[in-house]
Amino acid sequence: MNWASTTPFATCPLWIMWTLPVLRTSLTALPLVVESKEKSSRERCRKRHLRIRNRVQGTAERPRLAVFRSNNHIYCQVIDDVAQRTLVAANTMQTQVKEKVSFGGNVEAAMAVGAAVAEACKKVDVKKVVFDRGGNLYHGRVKALADAAREGGLEF
Repeated sequence: MNWASTTPFATCPLWIMWTLPVLRTSLTALPLVVESKEKSSRERCRKRHLRIRNRVQGTAERPRLAVFRSNNHIYCQVIDDVAQRTLVAANTMQTQVKEKVSFGGNVEAAMAVGAAVAEACKKVDVKKVVFDRGGNLYHGRVKALADAAREGGLEF
């Protein structure tokens, strides 16, 4: 018995063996790439928001006050999800809010946006809303916006 008969390709024609890929070990080391399985804070926030949206829905009688927070600005909208319409919107880039604050990414700016959205809701005759924190923690700017909206006359 020779070594050729003990290989798994002993019965294969030679042309098949030549077409098989050749496994070679490289003398140069490949860079080690370690990928984290942990999601970024934005992805975790998005996942929390999807869980919240399964429970919170705005109607014509009680629309949804949705909050989005970025590093430099804060945005909020009052949305009727049944009619798929935005009733009121306010953010730190609007002129009436921009005049009151110097920077849009702090608690002072969030309070100004909350007061602005409450004032705009009065014009549209909206008194009760459902608060959608957008996956963010109810703390800091999100809480300041909610408190200012409550002080402005919104109920949630």
